[in-house]
Amino acid sequence: MDSTSPAGSAQDGNPQKSIVALVTGAGSGIGRATAITLARAGVTVGALGHTEEDIRTLCDEIGAKGQRAIALVADTTDSDGMKAAIRKLLDEAGGLDIVVANAGINGVWAPIDDIQPDEWDRTIAVNLKGTYLTLHHAVPHLKTGGGGSIVLVSSINGTRTFTSPGATAYSATKAAQAAMTKQLALELGKHRIRVNAVCPGKIDTEIQDNTENRHAEETLIPVEWPEGDIPVTGGKAGTSQDVADVIAFLSSDASRHVTGSLVFVDGGQSLLR
Repeated sequence: MDSTSPAGSAQDGNPQKSIVALVTGAGSGIGRATAITLARAGVTVGALGHTEEDIRTLCDEIGAKGQRAIALVADTTDSDGMKAAIRKLLDEAGGLDIVVANAGINGVWAPIDDIQPDEWDRTIAVNLKGTYLTLHHAVPHLKTGGGGSIVLVSSINGTRTFTSPGATAYSATKAAQAAMTKQLALELGKHRIRVNAVCPGKIDTEIQDNTENRHAEETLIPVEWPEGDIPVTGGKAGTSQDVADVIAFLSSDASRHVTGSLVFVDGGQSLLR
């Protein structure tokens, strides 16, 4: 499908080549919506997550629609596990064109003198080391394939807004992902690999259920915001599909001249903060 052909595949006179995407954190939320969206467009999706039941359920759902998804079970912080998962995808799908580095956690949000070293390390490991390992093991195959598209899932936190109480570790990882996007866009451009990021605002996903927030009153800045903190929707949170559609665009030939860009998918939320 032309709208989802990554740079360096169909454009090179090989329109029959199957397009293959790796999506991490595919078991729920934005990753799940992205896997379904790409599969619907004819992309073979390597759906990666650490909970096998969630990944199997997703792949069964995609397969029931006559589309193709390959279940990959791994922890993005485990180098050997990621290497093996990507090798499985290559063996079964024959290549790699799109990488969506989505896996992440909110972790613990607490004052800097409260958050513990192990809590800090966990957020850094999942959000930053996990992104690094995903790209470390995937990029060689994008190079071999003649190019492709990488999309990192960052956030408005750490890039445009800094008002979430106690979110220092989380914001630091998201700022780092934004820096990686720009650095790697230059580094990988000569290989015809584009690198972009989406920066979601408040999205209706399960990630909030896994957030531990301690002593928010100590770091909360008392500011009176305009009524309705998401202008486009009157305060209503966005959906995973809102983000998945932008990721699909950045993965496609429709964005062939876009690299090193941060796309804010927040309904204008971050402009108020």
